[in-house]
Amino acid sequence: MYDIFRDWYSRNLSDPQAVILSILLLVVFGLIWLVGGIMAPVLVALILAYLLESVVATMERWHLSRNLASMFVLAMIIAIIVIVLFGLIPVLSQQLTSIVRELPGILQNIQEQLLRLPERYPDIFTAEQVNDLIGNLRNELTSFTQSVLSFSLARLGTLVMISVYVVLVPIMVFFALKDKNTLLQFAAKFVPNRSELTFQVWREVDGKIANYIRGKFFEILIVWAVTYVLFAVMGLNYSLLLSFLVGLSVIIPYVGAIAVTVPIALIGFFQWGFTAKLGYLLIAYQVIQVLDGNVLVPLLFSEVVNLHPLAIITAVLFFGGLFGLWGVFFAIPLATLVQAVMNAWPKALEHRAHGGAQG
Repeated sequence: MYDIFRDWYSRNLSDPQAVILSILLLVVFGLIWLVGGIMAPVLVALILAYLLESVVATMERWHLSRNLASMFVLAMIIAIIVIVLFGLIPVLSQQLTSIVRELPGILQNIQEQLLRLPERYPDIFTAEQVNDLIGNLRNELTSFTQSVLSFSLARLGTLVMISVYVVLVPIMVFFALKDKNTLLQFAAKFVPNRSELTFQVWREVDGKIANYIRGKFFEILIVWAVTYVLFAVMGLNYSLLLSFLVGLSVIIPYVGAIAVTVPIALIGFFQWGFTAKLGYLLIAYQVIQVLDGNVLVPLLFSEVVNLHPLAIITAVLFFGGLFGLWGVFFAIPLATLVQAVMNAWPKALEHRAHGGAQG
């Protein structure tokens, strides 16, 4: 057993660069896990600055100073915040409140529709199956209502946190962009020498992570807009809220689209019953999902991420369990980082061993 462990150690951790990379990864993930909740606004600001650096760099190529480019980005962020706070959130909140208010009527209507199923299709549905389904629906809707009420009761704390993000994050993004070189020089003091393997991993994931997050942002907007147009044209109630949920569902690969199908089907069933229009709605929604997965995603991401579906789902579960919603959103970039480490690690060690043999 000792020989096995010694052999594994000599192959994987005898190289100082591998040790440095391991320590840096453990320190970064440990800090995020321990103080991520407290330092969340700082992390969000740094991530936004990282994503918006390309905008500032483009403006610098247009002979605009970094200070002016950073001020432009700050103005852009403030404009987006104003639109979201005073244009989007009130409408979404109103539709969500309306759904909660109409839940008893929705449940009653669905119950009446379901109770007719054994009469219309006695070979497929039984009264016991329908009663079990109604009971499950009642439990799910009750849980949803309690969640919304809990959120409403905690709204004061939520408003305080939103205020922190609205005020502090844009300011921190501005200074992170404006003083980028100074901050990088300061951070470099904490990186040990002989960190070539660390920088090799970073160079591999740098462009991929930034392009993935930008692509995911545009995917959310496009899917949201297209779905909203579909729902609005068909006259589906709560079109903005439901299409917003569809847009957010792309954050969680494979699972998100299935989960959002349930409220869409329930609202359509409540509004139209078992009619052809409900079928058209579900078919059109499925077409959007197919186009998203087979046309939009390849166009936006191309070769940015090359991960097996099982690895993606595992990453979502693992990082979501560690870091919550942020872990779900950054699951694929983090999985890409893990993949880059696994790819670079043996190559670096083999290269060093090969060089030593030649010497």
